Amino acid sequence: MAHFYIIYSSSIDRYYVGHTSEELSERLRKHKSNHGGYTGKSDNWQIVYTEQYIRKEEAYAREREVKKWKSRKKIEELINSK
Repeated sequence: MAHFYIIYSSSIDRYYVGHTSEELSERLRKHKSNHGGYTGKSDNWQIVYTEQYIRKEEAYAREREVKKWKSRKKIEELINSK
């Protein structure tokens, strides 16, 4: 089982698009940890959108598709579509 997900930080007003084969709660915990990556800039990330896939490759393909949009507006439309 794998997930495509979008998380949001209100303190930096940014979205992060990703995929994982871990439990979403564990992946979110890692994003919130103090590290040097993009999500290390904030500790108040919250999951705002998810899609579930059978294979990790499918979730990764969805991540790449959404990242190619390069559009906050389209990401917010996706989030609000559910």
